[in-house]
Amino acid sequence: MFEGVFSALITPFSNGSFDKDAMARLVEYQLEQGITGVVPCGTTGESATLNHQEHKDVIRFCVELVAGRVPVIAGTGSNATAESIELTRFAKEVGADGALLITPYYNKPTQQGLYQHYKAVANAVDMPIVLYNVPGRTALDMQADTIARLAKISNIVAVKEATANMERASIIHKQCGDDITLISGDDATFLPFLAVGGGGVISVSANIATKAMVALWQAFKDGDWQTARRHHQDLLDLNGLLFCETSPIPIKAATAMMGLCGPELRLPLTELEEKNREPLRQAMLELGLLK
Repeated sequence: MFEGVFSALITPFSNGSFDKDAMARLVEYQLEQGITGVVPCGTTGESATLNHQEHKDVIRFCVELVAGRVPVIAGTGSNATAESIELTRFAKEVGADGALLITPYYNKPTQQGLYQHYKAVANAVDMPIVLYNVPGRTALDMQADTIARLAKISNIVAVKEATANMERASIIHKQCGDDITLISGDDATFLPFLAVGGGGVISVSANIATKAMVALWQAFKDGDWQTARRHHQDLLDLNGLLFCETSPIPIKAATAMMGLCGPELRLPLTELEEKNREPLRQAMLELGLLK
């Protein structure tokens, strides 16, 4: 479930508030470019600095805007299980197709604590759940054995694995098989991730390079390795530059260059440094994203 290219949506801001017009431009652009689905309120959406009402407003707006054209997987994770349940219930109520739940950051639960956390949310809300493992953000690594246990819960359908570790991805696929869809959380290793059993990506790059990311996925599905490899190599520079500073700093600068939204972020994140702006612009020019 949830195979293909999903964009990890940024949350556009204007004068400190959620910019609905910019979000509409961004999402419509991606839909025109063939995106498989969208993911509001994940890490790229600066969910950590959204208050509860804003979090709900972004999810609701995105679901209503998409209007069933592609799946919407709402970011509803928290380091508090009760809060995750509340946000996930809301996502279901407003019509989201699934929920993405990051591992509980800062608390650093044990593997058993992780299992019980996700089990509690899955039991409380009958909707498709996507696990999200990103140790670089959370200082917590969900092990393959834990993912395999969780994959036996019927509405836990996928895992976003953002370690960029192909051995880890291979082990998860070996242990889980078809019980869970393996989704990449690292754009630069999307193609090798597919090769070891991956079924898709939740992508920062897909905010702007939607067509190229989708073309890579389609070529892989068609068994056209030469074309898939070409798209992979064409995207390498952009994928690297979109993480030259903490994401979503570079992707917000990139979307602003394209006129999709402003570059505004919320503190403690700050705008892209000047030394990184021109290399990013050049990479976008080479991909035909700018004129």
